[in-house]
Amino acid sequence: MMRRLYTLLLCLLLPYILFHLLWRSRRQPEYLRHIGERFGFYRGKPAAPLIWLHAVSVGETRAAVPLVAQLQVRYPAHRILLTHMTPTGRETGRQLFGDQVLQCYLPYDFPFAAKRFLRHFKPEIGLLMETEIWFNLVQTCTKARVPLLLVNARMSEISARKYGRFKTLSRDSLQALSAIAAQTEADARRLVELGAPSVKITGNLKFDVAIPQSAIDLGKNLRERFGATRPVFLAASTREGEEVLIMEALAKIDIPNLLIIIVPRHPQRFDLVAELLAQRDVRFQRRSDNLPVAPETQVVLGDSMGEMFAYYAACDIAFIGGSLLSLGGQNLIEAAAMGKPVLIGPHTFNFAEVSELAVQAGAALRVANAEELVLTVGDLLKAPEKIKTMSVAALAFSDRHRGATERLMALIDEVLSA
Repeated sequence: MMRRLYTLLLCLLLPYILFHLLWRSRRQPEYLRHIGERFGFYRGKPAAPLIWLHAVSVGETRAAVPLVAQLQVRYPAHRILLTHMTPTGRETGRQLFGDQVLQCYLPYDFPFAAKRFLRHFKPEIGLLMETEIWFNLVQTCTKARVPLLLVNARMSEISARKYGRFKTLSRDSLQALSAIAAQTEADARRLVELGAPSVKITGNLKFDVAIPQSAIDLGKNLRERFGATRPVFLAASTREGEEVLIMEALAKIDIPNLLIIIVPRHPQRFDLVAELLAQRDVRFQRRSDNLPVAPETQVVLGDSMGEMFAYYAACDIAFIGGSLLSLGGQNLIEAAAMGKPVLIGPHTFNFAEVSELAVQAGAALRVANAEELVLTVGDLLKAPEKIKTMSVAALAFSDRHRGATERLMALIDEVLSA
């Protein structure tokens, strides 16, 4: 009965879903491409057996890189099917894997769409990344006898409360999964509280992501363009409202010759942030113009995709966005892997444990607001020895938490061989 009510609610929301696609397409026309896939209609059936991996958007797709690599080594006769929900996730997958994997959108959680998806691709196993529990999809996989795993799973307190509103559906879906591999003990505890029968803690795949040499080389090139002697502060993955706070705080403190790199989390905001900077008479350049940075330039707008490692390589200090306002933060692992001092705001509930561990390890500092953020940047730039100490701590922190891929592969092998 609960599943029927859930499905009825989805059907009632169908006009909104279509309107949402149309609305998002105003800034990202890609939302109107491949619409049929969102309802289970696909072209070209694959010839090889499939391992299906679902990565919603950019972060999940990047985290999947070491897992995809190991799956291809361990199961060379299989093709990897990578599914997404956002155009940016799909584009990231194309950039990372090219034609080495198949790609499409996972359909919305209508029973007919899930059935079409499984009938078309016939995957031997499904892997859902991070926080993706689709009630009808899980039920359909169970009926079709497709083992389904929730991997690299994270469950924040807010997400747990949301799933808790559908207590019966959440419990039944979690119990129907073949296995669950969580990032942390806190994630595992919340999943068990929602009804998961057992959860294995395998760690976070993002610690295993290898830094491409091309990104390191590009970072060096960018640093030369920025000015080898200029201090560079990176505001990475910023969310709406944060850029204004940072710029207002920076206007109140004098850090000689400082260059600020702002990389908005969502590409649809690139133009909006450019307008914001222009309105405030900030002298800025866009990364997409691919020009040397003039000495009088105050801000470089990082309006490019797939270059975050390079931005980290090119900066002195990195702030991880989404954390100044109550948005839950973003993942700091890539910055730590590049050996950069990391600054985070007070709101990191989506990445609570890894953020706290980084602070305890001396790899990150937590600031209360934008004013404290800017003051901390100034203090660190005046104390190179502190930057060096945090850099060493960041690399050690990153190395200490590697190994999630192998632990997860052991679990996948166990399910596939059952």
